[in-house]
Amino acid sequence: MATLTVITLTLNEEKNIVSCLETVRWADEILVIDSGSTDATLALARTFTQRVFTITWEGYGAARNFALGQAAGDWILWLDADERVTPELADEIREILRANPEGVNGYEIARRAYFLGRWIRHCGWYPGRVTRLFRKGKGKFNETRVHEHLHVEGRTLRTRHDLLHLTDPDLQHYLYKFNRYTSLAAEDMVAAGRRFSFADLLFRPPFQFVKMYVLRGGFLDGVEGLILSVLSSAYVFTKYAKLWEKTHRQRSRTAPESAPSSGHRTTVPGKTPPPGDQPAHTGDSSPS
Repeated sequence: MATLTVITLTLNEEKNIVSCLETVRWADEILVIDSGSTDATLALARTFTQRVFTITWEGYGAARNFALGQAAGDWILWLDADERVTPELADEIREILRANPEGVNGYEIARRAYFLGRWIRHCGWYPGRVTRLFRKGKGKFNETRVHEHLHVEGRTLRTRHDLLHLTDPDLQHYLYKFNRYTSLAAEDMVAAGRRFSFADLLFRPPFQFVKMYVLRGGFLDGVEGLILSVLSSAYVFTKYAKLWEKTHRQRSRTAPESAPSSGHRTTVPGKTPPPGDQPAHTGDSSPS
């Protein structure tokens, strides 16, 4: 039977880490990669595994690739602290490990997201399949600050059962991540050489709302679907507004100094603290 390593990234996840790791206690190895927790996360994680690493945060992709280098299992399961492996999914993963199918290097898993007290079944969030189970040595993450992507060499299949994602219990939690993730997304665009476009700022946010609420049936998710669609549109607007802000500042630094004005100028720190959990979706979407 093939062996399994579970990888989890943490930052101040004392409310989630026990419930998360309890669902994968049966794994051969659990790795916890922490980026500087100041709560009880580390102590709680060590009740499940002694393989707890504290790293300097350089982005999601870099942290996950560091973890891959520490893993001993034949297969890797990437799990966020706010996710739970159901008993049905656990049994299916064990079946895969027993079979260790030749020629298959990864499995996509559908995620059911719990947002503001409701399971979101539409908005483009479900099934929201992501490759989370993959053969060691056959997968690698790109090293972006947020919305990292896993590339798996070879054939991938889909699991029958879902992963539970307890994403945002309240709006305070959502908006806390909102600010961090939009900043990280803007930094990634700047690093990739993306230029600000007025059209992006004007057209992408309303299109995001129409796509989620109308085309992907967000209206069927009740008030929560409306809130999620509106906030996702705002996420897109803020991301591109921050791209404008960053590129505008760069141009201002290279331009000749102008005469001082009577107004006041406020400097905002550009360093974004390391995130504590992983957003659910990539591209023009919201944190979760």
